[in-house]
Amino acid sequence: MLPDFIDIQWIGYLASFLVLISLLMASIKRLRVINTIGSLTFAYYGFMIADNPVMIMNLGIAVINVYYLRQIFMARDYFKTLPVSENEAYTEALIDFYKEDIYVHTRFSKASLDQSKYRFLVLRNMNPAGIFVAKPYDKETLEVVLDYATPSFRDFKTGTHIYEGEKNTFISDGYKKFIAFPKEAKHRKYLEKMGFKPTTLNDTEALVKPI
Repeated sequence: MLPDFIDIQWIGYLASFLVLISLLMASIKRLRVINTIGSLTFAYYGFMIADNPVMIMNLGIAVINVYYLRQIFMARDYFKTLPVSENEAYTEALIDFYKEDIYVHTRFSKASLDQSKYRFLVLRNMNPAGIFVAKPYDKETLEVVLDYATPSFRDFKTGTHIYEGEKNTFISDGYKKFIAFPKEAKHRKYLEKMGFKPTTLNDTEALVKPI
């Protein structure tokens, strides 16, 4: 039972809001997680107002979501990193397709491709999942110019593959750390999730991560 000061209609509004928000998620995983919570809330709402069709339908949706979420969490992803030099036209087209999103979150420009030492296209289960571009900052440091994950693959696995799965590539060339200059808070938060730590260089805020 609900406390007297809570109107049962507000449970319905909350459920509707959660389902609506879930449909705004670019990540399938987030969509299903939030949709499951919304469906369970709707099922509870149906139970409280004695509407069995609403309750049964939303319980069914929640079960379906849990089934597919289990598959997502148990699946083992296949990653493949391709040098951009072998896929230059495709990668440039990909950057152009996502340019608005890229330029909002990073300081990247197309000229950076020519100035970079490392240019990777990251495939995840053979789908384009990310683009990584880095250039020398000094003899032991690589500046991350672009570390972009396409909207469907923003669960940190693509970044983890680059920074952990490919680190021997960077180490073999004598590099010992990464440095990045994030443009905005969301990008900074992502880099910190990847293990970058804040520092200051020449009065400029930066993030650094050992390789």
